[in-house]
Amino acid sequence: MSIIILDLQVACKIKKGLPTKENFLLWITTTMSVFYYKNKTITIRIVDKKEMQKLNFMFCKKNKPTNVLSFPFKPPNHIKIELLGDLVICRQIVEIEAIEQKKSLESHWAHMVVHGFLHLLGYDHTSQNLAVKMESLEKKIMLFLGYPDPYLIQ
Repeated sequence: MSIIILDLQVACKIKKGLPTKENFLLWITTTMSVFYYKNKTITIRIVDKKEMQKLNFMFCKKNKPTNVLSFPFKPPNHIKIELLGDLVICRQIVEIEAIEQKKSLESHWAHMVVHGFLHLLGYDHTSQNLAVKMESLEKKIMLFLGYPDPYLIQ
């Protein structure tokens, strides 16, 4: 059994409607179980558009907010630490996308966590081949969690 230590940071003004810490833990634990990881620490920071835009510009050179940013942690070889990395998720973007894509808000939050978590594990969607692999895994995890295919257009 995996032990997850979650540092949940809620740094957005409106907190109503956010998933619970238990939701985040379920989504992370389920995703981790696919990879047989044990004993990992992850930080999830929920932010507003202004902070996300700053981070997206600083790290990705894109001057606009985005839904999720992933920051994997790679310790030096001589240091053994179980920190997997950080996810930063923008509350407003997730809410807007859920409405635009006609998805339940909970399902979209789950997808953003699964998607961001896979980035922490090294998955990417920078090419068609990599995107197909990552999306296939996302669909599998989301279905296992009881949510619909996140890429199904409604």
